[in-house]
Amino acid sequence: MARLEPGMARIRIKDLRLRTYIGINDDEIKNKQDVLINITVLYPAADAVNENDIEHALNYRTITKAVIRHVEENRFALLERLTQEVLAVVMEFPQVRYAEVEIDKPHALRFAESVSITLSEHR
Repeated sequence: MARLEPGMARIRIKDLRLRTYIGINDDEIKNKQDVLINITVLYPAADAVNENDIEHALNYRTITKAVIRHVEENRFALLERLTQEVLAVVMEFPQVRYAEVEIDKPHALRFAESVSITLSEHR
């Protein structure tokens, strides 16, 4: 994870549970499944701190709505692809300097709680 420098803020969106079509087996293609999404974002927050105004902050609600819309309106064969597309949605926000996305697919393996993929990007 990127280092938190002075003037930067870290936003964490934790355990966003959504349903989408994810997988390659027939039952996965036909039925939505739960995915659990965790997003970490770093952005310069000095103006938000100084002005105390949402217009100077990165609005995590707007990011979350964009992610929800993308995940629920699309189909994904691979967890890697879903994770990359969610990361791309987050990086569309120009204030974002670094983002990390981890997506869990609960019960993907018989004896495991979940399987997850994590990807990150910076500018």
